[in-house]
Amino acid sequence: MARRRLPGFGLTMGATLLWLGVLVLIPLATLFVTASSLSPAELWKAVSNPRAIAAYKLTFGASLLAAVINGGLGLVLAWVLVRYDFPGKSFVDGLIDIPFALPTAVAGLTYASLYSPKGWMGQWLVPLGIWGVLTPFSVVLVMVFVSLPFVVRSLQPVLEDLGVEAEEAADSLGASRWQTLRHVVFPNVLPALLTGIALAFARAVGEYGSIVFVSGNIPFRTEIASLLIVSRLEEYDFGGAAAVAGVLLFASFAINGMINFLSRWSRRHEG
Repeated sequence: MARRRLPGFGLTMGATLLWLGVLVLIPLATLFVTASSLSPAELWKAVSNPRAIAAYKLTFGASLLAAVINGGLGLVLAWVLVRYDFPGKSFVDGLIDIPFALPTAVAGLTYASLYSPKGWMGQWLVPLGIWGVLTPFSVVLVMVFVSLPFVVRSLQPVLEDLGVEAEEAADSLGASRWQTLRHVVFPNVLPALLTGIALAFARAVGEYGSIVFVSGNIPFRTEIASLLIVSRLEEYDFGGAAAVAGVLLFASFAINGMINFLSRWSRRHEG
């Protein structure tokens, strides 16, 4: 039997399994054990009561809307950063990663101050009926902020690899700019765009810190699923909190599966 080129498989595999067990599997198992303390009827009631349903609708609906918005914004930003040179380009490119480094609580506090009725933006938007705080719109707003980098960073490498040769060839053959964009550029960036949207959706679903400050946490209106879990914990309803968390966990598995599928499709498309 040929020896492996890199030794240490047993040690590294053991460390990997230990890490997965301590940091991932054991906490997830504890979640299910806690939820199992409820009877089937209690479990169903915890995950399907009207307040929980309203929280799911806002969480997944706002996350999907934010991801779609970021699909358009991210495509434009990535295109500008890759295709054009302008003063301050490096600074703008660095700003894209601010949501990665900025604590979400700081982002939420900033948005709450900015869009409050007396804030810099709110004093102009509120008279027009646009409320950037205490509304579902505020939830979508901060979700767009925290998830935008995923779309931009997914698209940039693809646009850089694509280059301008295909566009120049299409132009030389008489294609209009719209035809070039539709038939040459968009098919090549679509897999990466879908992957970025899926990543943005996953990030938005898991957002908590910034939403606390802008939404007001109003049940049936601006309460997301993560906030509902916290509310259940504050009521010492650990089983109910675990049940709602289990719904989010299953959603996370589904999202991760979709992301992996899109990644494989993207690699086949590029190949």
